[in-house]
Amino acid sequence: MFVGNRSVNVNMVQEGQAVVYRQYLKGCPESKDSLLQGENRAKQQRLAFWSQANPVMPWDFRRGIKKTTSQPTQPQQQNTCDPSYPNFCIPKNSSDLNCRDITQRRFKVLPPDPHGLDRDGDGIGCER
Repeated sequence: MFVGNRSVNVNMVQEGQAVVYRQYLKGCPESKDSLLQGENRAKQQRLAFWSQANPVMPWDFRRGIKKTTSQPTQPQQQNTCDPSYPNFCIPKNSSDLNCRDITQRRFKVLPPDPHGLDRDGDGIGCER
């Protein structure tokens, strides 16, 4: 959606009022880079959604998954989640992802690791 020549979606992400759903980026190649850069800036500046100590991603919130500061999130594994990533849900058969496509860092990875998020094979994904 645009107002004038400005994307409302990009504007909301840049202000921290929305997060990027990476699985839908293929459908918006014109704004993909702006969305990802805007979200990264909003995170760094801790704007709005990103100002929370433990923000719960919208897709996790809808599934009833809550982050706590005392323990890592251990969502119930659903049939739709890839079992290679037991600490959060990456949908099975999702398009190829890499660490810049997801917000989680330093999470447990079990073989076969279809997205290659555990580059050094130590069982911890997206360490850098």
